[in-house]
Amino acid sequence: MKKPLLIVIIILAVILALPVINLIRWSSQTKKPMGIIIVDKTVPTPQRVKHKSFNWVLTNNRFVKKDKNKSYSFRTDYFGFVPTRPLKERQWDRNEYRLADLADLPEQADALYITDTYGVFFNDWYQGVKKSRTSTKLYGGLNNNDNLLIKEMKDRNKLIILEYNSFDYPTAEFESYRIQERLNIKFNGWTGKYFSSLDTTKPGFPIWMTSMYRKQYRKPWNFVKPGIVILNQRQILILEEGTQLKSSLPVIVTDSAYCSKWDLPPSITFDNWFDIIDPLDNNVISNFKLETTSTGDTLLSDYGLDNLFPAVIQEPAAQRTYYFSGDFTNTDVPIWTSKFFGVEKLKGILYSKKADDTRRFFWLYYRPLIKGIFNDYYNSLSSK
Repeated sequence: MKKPLLIVIIILAVILALPVINLIRWSSQTKKPMGIIIVDKTVPTPQRVKHKSFNWVLTNNRFVKKDKNKSYSFRTDYFGFVPTRPLKERQWDRNEYRLADLADLPEQADALYITDTYGVFFNDWYQGVKKSRTSTKLYGGLNNNDNLLIKEMKDRNKLIILEYNSFDYPTAEFESYRIQERLNIKFNGWTGKYFSSLDTTKPGFPIWMTSMYRKQYRKPWNFVKPGIVILNQRQILILEEGTQLKSSLPVIVTDSAYCSKWDLPPSITFDNWFDIIDPLDNNVISNFKLETTSTGDTLLSDYGLDNLFPAVIQEPAAQRTYYFSGDFTNTDVPIWTSKFFGVEKLKGILYSKKADDTRRFFWLYYRPLIKGIFNDYYNSLSSK
């Protein structure tokens, strides 16, 4: 055999062997049994994107169900909206905890993660319907049972994480007030999102925003550049790159202590929905920062807003209750990659070095954040 051919064969063998080696290294890690309640009410597709990335982190770090000692399934191990087969018939079910379950469920569980409560609406579920801001709700919003579950978990000093949209529509105002009070958070109704283009002719742009804008300002929507839309039920603000923004992508900046503790980046771009809260006495781990111009600062100030606001907060006493002010779990990460040790090191394939590559958010921020929180909590349980 010629030497060049032998070298090629050796290189191919090494390349093919690496996935097997990393799969073996992953499977040989010590399993971490933990009872985790996952709640996702926003499941309009079988991909379960609104909680799948959380399951990825659990699986990759060997967190398993206490009763079966197996990894959590993103398809079945959650409470919320459940698409049923055959999908073409657009049937669905709900997996819920009842009031009677709240006597035992908080005692048996170790952690609660409410990833998304927005729900599923008629226009989302049934194809070919014209999109509007709101339509008939099929399912969604925090309810009394959710509030009671959070209370019971908090009373037992269990780990609790809630995400963006836990306080806003379609959660009823009374339930929203109760959960804000329980978490010691104040929410005034402002939410926002980055758009790579504010051009309404681009696919997927929420056209209902233009009618809000015309009604408020009495002039046409003439925005086409990248930008950020911030709105509440009655008002809408447009921050466009080059006018109100120096750079259109929101940035999450993290306290240096947590960068060291959980291996988080000092800053990372973010392109999903966020809400603006007052953290009151909670610890602020990370903040959202909007790269505004003086014009943008003035616009925000006119509505009592600022270009810096919390992204991740932590209850200061027991430090076991968290709120993420962004749609953090909304990442369609390939679930099969979770069973390979060190897969996050595949830079250039999974994500690039470019600061504006929004894929970096999962790999460099969300993954180590969840890993850090859950490992710390698991170790505290194991030390008892």
